[in-house]
Amino acid sequence: MGILSIVLSYLIGAVSFSYLTGQLLKKLDIRDHGSGNAGATNTLRVLGIGPAIAVLLLDCGKGILAVWLGYLMSGGDPVISAGAGVAAVIGHNWPVFFGFRGGKGVATTIGVLATLVFWPALIAGTIAILSIVFTRYVSLGSLLFVIGTTVLTAALYNVFNYPFEYIYFLAGLTILSVWRHNENVKRLMKGTESKLGQKVKAT
Repeated sequence: MGILSIVLSYLIGAVSFSYLTGQLLKKLDIRDHGSGNAGATNTLRVLGIGPAIAVLLLDCGKGILAVWLGYLMSGGDPVISAGAGVAAVIGHNWPVFFGFRGGKGVATTIGVLATLVFWPALIAGTIAILSIVFTRYVSLGSLLFVIGTTVLTAALYNVFNYPFEYIYFLAGLTILSVWRHNENVKRLMKGTESKLGQKVKAT
C-alpha cells in the first residue's frame, strides 16, 4: 500500500493545472508562452492574477494530498509520507500526462513541506515572502524557502520531534529545486531575472 501511495502521488502531481487553465481560458499551451514554465508564476505573467492564484492553490494542494495519502495508506509511516510528497513534486516536474514537460515544482513543494514540517516551513516561508516583496524575484524567494526549510529542519528536528529521515527527503527536494532553477540562478547573478509583475501577452 505504501508503494501504491507513492505511485498515486506521482500521478496526482502529474496533473498540470497551469496547462489545463491555459487550455480552458485561452486554448493555449502555457509552456509555449512567457517563461515556458508550467507553474503559477508563468500563469501570472500570461493569464493574470486570478488564474495564477487558482493554480498556486491547486498545485499546493497536490503536495498536501500526496503527503496525507502516503500517511493514511501506509498506516502512518513518515518515510512513506515524505516519499509520497517527493513523488508528487516529481510528477509535477515531469508529468506523464503532458509529455513529461512540467514546471519547477515550487508550489507543490510548498504543500509538501508545510504538511511535513510546518514550523520550519512557516519561518522560511516568511523570509521568502519578504524577499519577494522587496526584490520582486519569485525565483529567489522560492530557493530561500526550500533551502531555509531544509536547514531549519536539520537544526530543529529534535525540538519539533520530526523524524530524522525527513532531512534526507528535504535535502533531495532542495537539490532538485536548485537544479530546476539553474537558469534562474544564472540570471539572478547577471541581474537579468524577470521580476514579479512583468506580464507577457499571450498570443
